[in-house]
Amino acid sequence: MKRIASVVCTTFIAVSTTAVSAKDFAITKAGIVDGQRLSKEAVLNGFGCAGGNTSPHVAWQDAPAGTKSFALTLYDPDAPTGSGWWHWVAFNIPADTQALPSGAGDPAKALMPAGVVQSRTDFGTPGFGGACPPPGHGPHRYQLRVHALDVKHLALDENTPAAMVGYFIGVHSLGTAQVTGIYSR
Repeated sequence: MKRIASVVCTTFIAVSTTAVSAKDFAITKAGIVDGQRLSKEAVLNGFGCAGGNTSPHVAWQDAPAGTKSFALTLYDPDAPTGSGWWHWVAFNIPADTQALPSGAGDPAKALMPAGVVQSRTDFGTPGFGGACPPPGHGPHRYQLRVHALDVKHLALDENTPAAMVGYFIGVHSLGTAQVTGIYSR
């Protein structure tokens, strides 16, 4: 019985140590302020919303050792779909990149580093789609995440569904930095 308690304690310590290894990885600047209402620029221009539909600027630092690329996602877990809503998915961001400018989520502007793939969101197209929750549905959380990955490239393309990209991000994740904005109407 004592030996089982020792094993459980050792396992807990190992998990705790692993979690601390990516502790300093953080989003340092973003057009989304953690816990604050999204700006009108980050709101969709369509579906009854009148916003700028512009992806936010985002910068990060202190990626975990072994990072070979980054992925970026913007996800609303509160959408009334049963599976949330993917607003932005970008991957194969080079490991030496530490920021993306505002508007980089518009594929027509070509503001992403070479080789970055923006795949299909729940709007049905690649690139950024702003917030537009149903009226009266209450506050929605918009989770902007930068994921440090242990591979240089995910072998996926712009037609890959966001949930599948999310799976491969999870398989290759070394750590995640996040800010969460709020929006309702």
